[in-house]
Amino acid sequence: MQLKFTVNGIACEEEIAPDTLLLDLLRSLGFLSVKQGCDTTNCGLCTVWLDGRPVLSCAMLAARAQDSEVTTIEGLEKEAAAFGEYIAAQGADQCGYCSPGLVMNVLAMERELDNPGTEEIKHYLAGNLCRCTGYAGQLRAIENYLGEKAGRTKGGQS
Repeated sequence: MQLKFTVNGIACEEEIAPDTLLLDLLRSLGFLSVKQGCDTTNCGLCTVWLDGRPVLSCAMLAARAQDSEVTTIEGLEKEAAAFGEYIAAQGADQCGYCSPGLVMNVLAMERELDNPGTEEIKHYLAGNLCRCTGYAGQLRAIENYLGEKAGRTKGGQS
């Protein structure tokens, strides 16, 4: 079947099998940040945005992307780098294998939620697993990043 969609603002037209997963299609197109870290749709490493909303590309047929905009971390390079500085400042950069999926969800959360608290952040990121178990540092980095984006100081005041 013929699939027309855009990836990071670039128009694509691909011939795909009906059972092609979005993850496999994106990787075949060279978007190697999108990874499969589990076989159970539980790790979040394959997270991309479909029309601005995070989805698990390992659980989605590529055909569902017809006439849609797909965004990978390659399309959010500046924002991802800015957030990466917060991760590095907390020493939470670790191996980086899970980072693209985590960053995609943090940037989506920034757009979707106003002033999320710690529990809201944890709930939003419940599907992102880090096998290095660096959650405390990542959480501090996320809180600092979102707080500064919202104009709050580290003391929690605007």
